[in-house]
Amino acid sequence: MAHDPLLARARQVWLEMAGVPMAFPADGGVDVAVSARSLLCPPGWVGIVALGDAAIVTVPADRWAGIVRNALHGLPVEVLTDPDRLRAVRPIAEMLGPASLAYLDEGDFQPAGLDSVDVVPGEHADLATLLASVTADDADECGLADITSHAFVVRRGNHVVAAAGYRRWPGRVAHMCVLTKPSQRGRGLAQAVASVAVADALANHLLPQWRARPEPSHGVMLRRLRGVRAGRWRSCRRHQR
Repeated sequence: MAHDPLLARARQVWLEMAGVPMAFPADGGVDVAVSARSLLCPPGWVGIVALGDAAIVTVPADRWAGIVRNALHGLPVEVLTDPDRLRAVRPIAEMLGPASLAYLDEGDFQPAGLDSVDVVPGEHADLATLLASVTADDADECGLADITSHAFVVRRGNHVVAAAGYRRWPGRVAHMCVLTKPSQRGRGLAQAVASVAVADALANHLLPQWRARPEPSHGVMLRRLRGVRAGRWRSCRRHQR
C-alpha cells in the first residue's frame, strides 16, 4: 500500500474524476455513486478504482446503482476488479483492464538510465514511426500518441527506438507513457526515457501515475524508479436490453 500522503493524493485525483461527491470509505469497503460525467470509465460504463483498502465505483444510471451496491457489499477490495465477480453482478458485454495503478513522488524518485536521451515535440514524426513498428495493441496500451508533454527519446542511428512522455490528467497528474521498439527491449531503454519523463513531470509539480497491464511496465516504475503500487482499475459495459 502507498504511504499515506501519496495514497491520499492519488485518491483525490480519482475523486475529482468521478464527477460527483463521493469518498473512499475510511474503514475500507466501497462507495458506489451514479455519475453520468464520470471519467473513471467510458460514457455509459461502470468504472472501478481500488486504492489501498478502499474503492469507488461509478455507474451511469440509477437503475444499476442498487444492483452494483448490493453485489459488491462486503466483498474484499482486492477482488472488486475480478472479472468473475463482476459477471456475477450482471451479464457483462465488454471489459477494459484490469490495470495496476502506481505513483511516485519526489522523495521516492530514484533517477536512472542513460545520458543520451533527447527531447522532441510530442507530435514528432519519429514517434509515429516508432508506433508503427509495434502491434496495434502495444501502440494503444502505451498511450504515446496522446501525450501532451515533450517526448524523451533514445536513438540508434537515425531512428528512435524508445520514447516516453506523459499526458496531463485532472488533479495535476502526469499519466506516464513509455514504448520501446521490440528488437531493443531488455536493454534498459524504457528505464532511461521514463526516468527523464518522470523528472520533467516532478519539475512541473505533477504527480506521476502509471496505469499499466504488462509486467515490464510495472517493473520500470516500481523496481527501477521506486514507484509505489497503490491499487487497480477496471471498467465494464453491461449488456443492453
